[in-house]
Amino acid sequence: MTMPEKLLMTVTEAAEVLNVGKSAVYDLIRMNTLPSVKIGRLRRIPVSAVREYVAAVSEDWTLT
Repeated sequence: MTMPEKLLMTVTEAAEVLNVGKSAVYDLIRMNTLPSVKIGRLRRIPVSAVREYVAAVSEDWTLT
């Protein structure tokens, strides 16, 4: 049986993917740059949001 694709990641996982610290991820969330959802006390970030953020930042890199 195959595992379903992961839809949400933790702040720690997002920080690892983006190669930044957790506080930087929280800053992105606070600035509404990176969408997140709250499930009870837990903060989760959609995998698609991280992919879209990387794509947007990558476009900025190629323009400068």
